[in-house]
Amino acid sequence: MTPVELSRTVLRAVRRAVDDGELSVAVPARVVVERPRPGGCGDYSTNVALQLAGPAGRPPRHVAELLSRRLADSPGIAGVQVTGPGFLNLTLADDDPGALAREILARGGGYGGSDVLAGQRFEIRIPYEVRAEVVADSLRRVLATQGALAHVVQGETAEPSAAHVVRLRPVPAPRDPAVLGRDASRWALLLPAAHDRPRIDDEHLAQRESNPLFRVRYAHARTRALTRSAAALGFTAEPGDVRGTASAPATAGAPGEAVALHTALSAHPRTLTLAASHHAPDRLARQLVVVADALLGFQHTVLPQGEEKPSAAHRARLALAEAAGSVLAGGLSLLGIDAPEHL
Repeated sequence: MTPVELSRTVLRAVRRAVDDGELSVAVPARVVVERPRPGGCGDYSTNVALQLAGPAGRPPRHVAELLSRRLADSPGIAGVQVTGPGFLNLTLADDDPGALAREILARGGGYGGSDVLAGQRFEIRIPYEVRAEVVADSLRRVLATQGALAHVVQGETAEPSAAHVVRLRPVPAPRDPAVLGRDASRWALLLPAAHDRPRIDDEHLAQRESNPLFRVRYAHARTRALTRSAAALGFTAEPGDVRGTASAPATAGAPGEAVALHTALSAHPRTLTLAASHHAPDRLARQLVVVADALLGFQHTVLPQGEEKPSAAHRARLALAEAAGSVLAGGLSLLGIDAPEHL
């Protein structure tokens, strides 16, 4: 079960509790699930009970216990535990270890999209300034992934608007970013938070690990190279268990590195939602760096080594790598940056 599917499962539990008269609240549009913090338990946790307790007029733990009973028998959930003031900690059944890669590969560039802002219209108002234009352009694309319609308006206007008005005033670049070229200049303007001054220097052009843009684009190119190399070895991607078996043992480090990549990819939908709701495409840029670094740590486990024959684990690892490539390409596209297949 993917984080998106788990969020929908929790939301269905809330809706059933409301329909059955056990809770008297407005059903939220979405439920956030995330990895437990240090000291937590389970695979994912949610604070939905704490959010609903006030409107329901119930203690948070009472709401959590009510929802835990409904979630305990849900497909894909192996266990539910209530901790603290009312957190729901969810342990997933290991029924489909390839579910995340399968979902990403099926949805392609649409992975992470939702209808949380469906039907909402946004008017992004910006000054006549290059960084504001770049941030607004990326924000418009990110808002679209969440179902919103947005357009950009330059200059001040006193005209009333039926849309949600977003006034973007990011700190301007210290000098003309055009000296870096299109892709590097957009990255330089988008990576820092809006209140931070961007750096316009040649580091954004450097082909080395210290350059985050290089790592993101290189990671995407590596996923395409892995697909080509696998084809030359006679196998293709097939989502599944990235761990080895007795007859085909796991490559050293594969499980831990796969978990890191899986976690980074699982965070992509929430990152897009937060980037849209906080009007901050820089969140997406930084998350792409996390995905890229996880992929670069995982890549050496994908192809057979030495006399090793391609196994189901190799096909599953290739699927996870290809899923990472899809997320990187889609994210770069939202930022208006190319994702080359060769670098």
